[in-house]
Amino acid sequence: MNKKIFFICQAAVIAALYVVLTLISNAFGLASGDVQVRFSEALTILPFFTPAAIPGLTIGCLLSNLLTGSVLPDIIFGSLATLIGALGSYALRRFPWLVSLPPMLANTIIVPWVLRFAYGVSIPIPYMMLTVGAGEIISCCVLGMILLFALKKFDHSLFEIH
Repeated sequence: MNKKIFFICQAAVIAALYVVLTLISNAFGLASGDVQVRFSEALTILPFFTPAAIPGLTIGCLLSNLLTGSVLPDIIFGSLATLIGALGSYALRRFPWLVSLPPMLANTIIVPWVLRFAYGVSIPIPYMMLTVGAGEIISCCVLGMILLFALKKFDHSLFEIH
């Protein structure tokens, strides 16, 4: 199998999973706002396994924000936060226990500013950092790490060309 095609297919599947999981979170009212727990954020550990997760997560976030009715600054800066987090996770792939920190930190820092300036949320930024950060801890650090160690058993069959 061609490595470029495999890379593109992995990225596409990851993007699709991100969108579906975000839409499920959105159906429960958890995908946006000052308290958000996107189930899709658990996927931010995937750069540990494959660099294809970097564009996959970024495109998935972009599409999710478009489909859930986000405003343009949220689409741009939310996707940028996901890209920064994915790049950080990939950079820390030698340290499995640290892989979930970059996306958690990127979203905790960027999303409250988006909420303030794009949506006019008047809650103090430090408080929104706490609430967004709490949701990111649940999504990235708890669910993401469970996913990482569950997938680690199958990484050679899921993420490598055979």
